[in-house]
Amino acid sequence: MEFALCGWPEDAHPLRLDYREFAYAGKFVMTTTGKAVVGDDGVVAAAAFDEDRTDSDTLCVRYVTVRRDRQGEGIGPLLLRFVRERAVERGYDRLTIGANNPFSYQAAYRAGFCFAGEERGLGELTLEWPGDRTTGRYQSGLAVFRQRDLSEGEQAFLDDKHDGEPPPVVDPPT
Repeated sequence: MEFALCGWPEDAHPLRLDYREFAYAGKFVMTTTGKAVVGDDGVVAAAAFDEDRTDSDTLCVRYVTVRRDRQGEGIGPLLLRFVRERAVERGYDRLTIGANNPFSYQAAYRAGFCFAGEERGLGELTLEWPGDRTTGRYQSGLAVFRQRDLSEGEQAFLDDKHDGEPPPVVDPPT
């Protein structure tokens, strides 16, 4: 798989993804966000990001999407790690991302993000890098999801993580 930074927000780089294969496909057409992708036979995952509106030292990852037929392979955390490393190289001290389900929460943790202890938007838990990677903080975010109406898969996932440690951070993509 190849990882590529398509551009920063000021580069006005649109990315057209097939809405039948990618969640949030329409969000990637916007030219106000930076983009990064991973692919092997075409794009298999994409991330969109921009600078925090209130803190110029913080980069906000707005959307991450993995092609439906490639979900569950660990590509999302690798792409997030790639974006994180490029952001640090560019001088950002902090990154944030919102997670609206337990699977995206876990993926962000695998990329080195941590629950910030707050919610934003429509039920998104804010995760940040760097942050508190203690078991208590990790479990406090999972506890928020446990209070929601979840699918059977999400509930089983949370049951499996009950009292568990945060997942290890994935190695950087090569």
